Amino acid sequence: MTLTVGQPAPSFTLPSSDGGTFALDDLHGTIVVVYFYPRDNTPGCTIEAQDFRDAVPALKKLGAIVVGISKDSIASHCKFRDKYHLSFPLLSDADGHVLEAYGAWGDKMMYGKPMVGVIRSTAIIGTDGTVVRHWPKVSVKNHAADVVAAIAELTGQKAPKAAPEKPAAKPAKAAAKAKTPAKAKTKAKAKPPAKAKPAKTKKPAAKRRR
Repeated sequence: MTLTVGQPAPSFTLPSSDGGTFALDDLHGTIVVVYFYPRDNTPGCTIEAQDFRDAVPALKKLGAIVVGISKDSIASHCKFRDKYHLSFPLLSDADGHVLEAYGAWGDKMMYGKPMVGVIRSTAIIGTDGTVVRHWPKVSVKNHAADVVAAIAELTGQKAPKAAPEKPAAKPAKAAAKAKTPAKAKTKAKAKPPAKAKPAKTKKPAAKRRR
């Protein structure tokens, strides 16, 4: 199924990494960015997730939220979220119905080979519940920034600069080890006293012959 700009966004309710379910119908009046990705913890999907994480403050200023959807389980999503400190919901579409409804499932090329799977794509759903922007095939680099710019244009606002979240502080390095004092030079072993030479005994004087 193809998704076209101007059509009502397909409704869905899916399990969320935030607990419970996420229902699109509950978000009328809010701009919703829905991005579809192949799998948790893969290189391209990790970069994309981190870029959207860093774009969350800018999206909030524009009155928008973002959610990611893949076929991965909630358990997988939670590990992915915690590992990269993702600050938005990841939804599990295990049977792929939502992926199909948004044109995010079908034929694609993977390492030069044709296959069927999740097509990396993104849709912006406007406050009236219609699709206002659609990227049917996404290139990860700068995509989150393009989404922010598109929402700013749609709403007539100035695009806020992305403010990447600070990574978790690394544990402080152990203080430099104090220099160990130089080992005291061991005293030279005292030489055993020289053996006293036996005193020379004087030979008795020879008697003179008369």
